Amino acid sequence: MASRIVHCSDGVAWLKEHELPVGHAIVTSLPDSSELPGLGFDGWRRWFQEVAALCCRQVEEQSVAIFFQTDVKRDGRWVDKGYLVAAGAEAAGSHCLWHKVVCRAPAGVTTFGRPAYAHLLCFSHGLSLEKGQSTADVLPRLGELPWARAMGVEACEAVAKFLLSYTKCRTVVDPFCGVGTMLAVANRYGLDAVGVELSAKRAEKARRLELRPSGAR
Repeated sequence: MASRIVHCSDGVAWLKEHELPVGHAIVTSLPDSSELPGLGFDGWRRWFQEVAALCCRQVEEQSVAIFFQTDVKRDGRWVDKGYLVAAGAEAAGSHCLWHKVVCRAPAGVTTFGRPAYAHLLCFSHGLSLEKGQSTADVLPRLGELPWARAMGVEACEAVAKFLLSYTKCRTVVDPFCGVGTMLAVANRYGLDAVGVELSAKRAEKARRLELRPSGAR
């Protein structure tokens, strides 16, 4: 039976203390500037790139770091979090295995504040993929959202399937796990899961969260 451990702690501090062993992948969403107002916007940008780099450095060479990020509009300009993650990964010496678009709204729909898509990006220092190992670049749905800032269940399922099919990673680590969506999906696919969450209330939810498979009624 797949295991799940959730630590109530600061995700960055925890990451700095844990260089992950073989078979561990990081799958996470880094916090938005609105969640870290004390840094200021420029400070948050630097923090974001540094933490993306830290995630990439802390996984083993043949493992992966995967990020789910949604851009945001600030003062009438888009903040491209896909770019910020890629810059951090490059600084850590990792390369991009894939960059997927996850639809948050149907094509042709106008959205405000946040775009109709999210980024799903995978990086590794030493792993590479053959052409025959390609997977869909556009995911048509996020899937269920257990809370407002969650990674959609269908996006999590796509990640779990990739890990099982194309990597040796069998433990998912989410250092900013929220209520534990990725952890619950990982367990459902037989993957062990480790989460870190600063909020004691959300950490407790992450320990108990169970999700129905996509399309189940």
